[in-house]
Amino acid sequence: MQTQCNAEQLEFSCVGRRRVVAAFDGGQVTSDAGALLLMRTDRAIGLIDRLARCFIDRRSQTDVEHSVRTLVAQRVLGIAAGYEDLNDHDALRSDALWAAVIGKLEAKRAQCAPLAGKSTLNRLELSLAERTTRYHKIGHRPEAMERLLVDLFLEAHPKAPRQIVLDLDATDDPLHGTQEGRFFHGYYDAYCYLPLYIFCGRHLLVSKLRRSNIDASSGAREEVERLVAQIRARWPRVRIILRAD
Repeated sequence: MQTQCNAEQLEFSCVGRRRVVAAFDGGQVTSDAGALLLMRTDRAIGLIDRLARCFIDRRSQTDVEHSVRTLVAQRVLGIAAGYEDLNDHDALRSDALWAAVIGKLEAKRAQCAPLAGKSTLNRLELSLAERTTRYHKIGHRPEAMERLLVDLFLEAHPKAPRQIVLDLDATDDPLHGTQEGRFFHGYYDAYCYLPLYIFCGRHLLVSKLRRSNIDASSGAREEVERLVAQIRARWPRVRIILRAD
């Protein structure tokens, strides 16, 4: 029996003046087409643009090839698609699908890929909090990033719930090198960090990276106070229950 082929195309939002189409007729093939759906999801909540605004960029913009927005989009969408290693971006930087997803199809300079490689992304991740230097011209505002997670949670609800449950948990983040601040943790029997997480259902509200030579509850009170104050400002009558592991 002859195979029946569906020639219908799926239309996505344009990037500049170019159409973005998903089809089934061969040509350049990618296994990352799901990233197009991630792009549509991001457009609904504006996560990448809002996160990019949490950074301070004091580079000379006339000499910049990769904007902070492009770098943040690469990192966020890459992690969501399973490319958590920065080395992956040395191949992805020339991938047409990822260029379309992030919205930068062509480089401004000759001999340059549309997207950034591992070295440029590494400089973003090593940015200093609230300040820049001669060698670190991109900084970031941690408080703005912390507030953004909670804002996204609040905006996901059309109206205030009667009650919410905040789950606090500390868990290990294993280390396999000589990272700064590494310590051996007896309970987990490994060198690790000990980040603090606070969830409300499926929403992540707090993600605090900490060294592991501390008590598991260290800093929890300060994070809860900040979190509850921001929630109460929007939902003054909601009942808040704390549940800690």
